[in-house]
Amino acid sequence: MLTVDYRRLDLEPGHLLLDMGAGAGRHAFESYRRGARVIALDYDAAELKDVAGLFAAMDAAGDVPPEAAAAVINGDGTRLPFPDESFDRIVCSEVLEHIPDLDTAVAELHRVLKPGGTMAVTVPTWFPEKICWALSEEYHAPFVPGGHIRIFTESALRSTLRAGGFEPGAAHHAHALHSPYWWLKCAVGPTNDTHPAVRAYHRLLVWDISSAPKATRWTEKVLNPVLGKSLVVYAQKPLRTEVESRRSAKEVVAP
Repeated sequence: MLTVDYRRLDLEPGHLLLDMGAGAGRHAFESYRRGARVIALDYDAAELKDVAGLFAAMDAAGDVPPEAAAAVINGDGTRLPFPDESFDRIVCSEVLEHIPDLDTAVAELHRVLKPGGTMAVTVPTWFPEKICWALSEEYHAPFVPGGHIRIFTESALRSTLRAGGFEPGAAHHAHALHSPYWWLKCAVGPTNDTHPAVRAYHRLLVWDISSAPKATRWTEKVLNPVLGKSLVVYAQKPLRTEVESRRSAKEVVAP
């Protein structure tokens, strides 16, 4: 289940891509399959073991092109262990709502992205998220360690990215069918996965993801602008101006 639209990300084979806060690795796997050189970074070392295992399985099965490569790194989003201007593309999916030091995290993403590079950022959409917070205190921090600590409007996310040096561009919403599922979970308890209604809705989502029937695909497409669970914003790091390039060159050769 992908949140990012790869046509807008404009990922090409051979690009070096950072999946920052990769989690279970869904975008890392898709990027790897498309021929990118992928680094999946996450704070949770246990999840990265599974990601590394699937990377290896994809390679063994011949599911990736020759130019593709993949690695996992256990790291902190506010102290990325990479040189400046390392990556052609970045995916940061469902991460920024968790990080207390938001400005530092955005500054690090800006630092490691190449000038002219594109980043796709996804966060929970304001309206569905507000309902989840209202239905259950167990859904978010401080009641859930490491849980959601803020709710973004699109304008707030754009302002955050702009303040961090990015130029935010196109945006869209995704996963409208998932919003009622989370409202239901919050109503019965976010950890109550055995409730009959939750289990039934989960089966529906699994069927929808695996089968992709036209009826649900069109339904979600129509509902996404209003009920989409995730907001996606694509942002670019501006190219250096001629003055900045000359200044950087002088700094490199200065004694």
